[in-house]
Amino acid sequence: MPEISVGIIHANKIYFSLDGKFNDKNGLEIKPGKHCLAVAEGIITIDGKVINTLPNLSPKNDKCRFTLHDVVIGIGFHWEQKEDQLFKGALSFVLEGGKLWAVNTLSIEDYLFCVIASEMKSTSSLELLKAHAVVSRSWLMAQIEAKKKPKTQYRSASINAGTLIKWYDREDHTLFDVCADDHCQRYQGLTRANNKSVKRAIEETAGQLLVYEGEICDARFSKCCGGMTEVFETCWQPTHIDYLQSFVDNTVRPEGTHDWDLTTEEGAKNWITTSPEAYCDTTDAEILKQVLNDYDVKTTPKMYRWVVEYSQQEISDLIEEKSALGIGILQDMEVVERGPSGRIVQLKLIGSNKSVTIGKELEIRRTLSKSHLQSSAFVVDRNLQGKFIIRGAGWGHGVGMCQVGAAVMAHRQFSYKGILYHYFRRATIEKRW
Repeated sequence: MPEISVGIIHANKIYFSLDGKFNDKNGLEIKPGKHCLAVAEGIITIDGKVINTLPNLSPKNDKCRFTLHDVVIGIGFHWEQKEDQLFKGALSFVLEGGKLWAVNTLSIEDYLFCVIASEMKSTSSLELLKAHAVVSRSWLMAQIEAKKKPKTQYRSASINAGTLIKWYDREDHTLFDVCADDHCQRYQGLTRANNKSVKRAIEETAGQLLVYEGEICDARFSKCCGGMTEVFETCWQPTHIDYLQSFVDNTVRPEGTHDWDLTTEEGAKNWITTSPEAYCDTTDAEILKQVLNDYDVKTTPKMYRWVVEYSQQEISDLIEEKSALGIGILQDMEVVERGPSGRIVQLKLIGSNKSVTIGKELEIRRTLSKSHLQSSAFVVDRNLQGKFIIRGAGWGHGVGMCQVGAAVMAHRQFSYKGILYHYFRRATIEKRW
């Protein structure tokens, strides 16, 4: 069973507490209790005492735990906050960019136990938890395997006077395997991993991976696809992945007349301004609670279809604050390109000073919201008062498994394999350990 390392905190000063005895591989004597590790101008101290090597702590037994204090979760999103988090396994520290990283090393199955409870409610149905366990395990192992292969070089940013095209994928971490925030997978240690159903889901799918043509699948997921899943290349590098297809989140064709080419403005508007039947079209509070943590529930409006309004001045100020493009007062927005789910890939912002085209989907979402617009699957109208009315669909990039849709499928008695084969078409499930 593989072990993995997870970067938790990146800061100049890290507070941590040890519960139990830990051996330090570098010879430092660090007793149980609370400590402060800091770096300033290249000088490292612990509890105010200068040290020449960083702690590298291994638990003396399986009952030992450590706490990291003031961990920031949801970095850059509307639910960003700090909390203390409890962990098992080893704790080490490394330097990067003049700051310290706190790194947790543990077995992949212990890691997944924490991830599933961090990503979703630990009270979720068993089949949903099992599906998410296989997805998270597959994604993680795919990233580790990818490090071993020669890389195709892509420019993740293209910036000039008239365009700003960027995508934000998980870049390889060089000091550890994955980080603990949404950039990789939401990992919050043992803080929320307190339910027997999660443990059972991990145990009953142990070693199971999604595989396509012999290779582990880069299994993506988002909160709500909005009724139509998206393809990989809309959101990230220009690489087509066969098992990440675009299709209606349903096993039957929704009733009603719809233009199914959502890459067109007419088709996208027809889709987004109506509510075609889909698994993720639910307002059932009990189902949504399976997918959304408490802070998600408190801060998240409707997901399947939603509306945001801005005055002309508000949206102009927002664009300048978030991107400093210097377009002046926003006059109009013009869609340059959409993906097959209707998500905008490139959007032209027409201003009083100049026009700039931005993309991809996450850059658009970051530019048009204080945190992140829920999705780039939207259409824009102007009302008589000159307000920009953004009508959207879904929450997130929409690639791979739709968490809300999967929760509904589990509620309707689909097995975890049925859920996975719905969202990852052409893939198979294999047990690798």
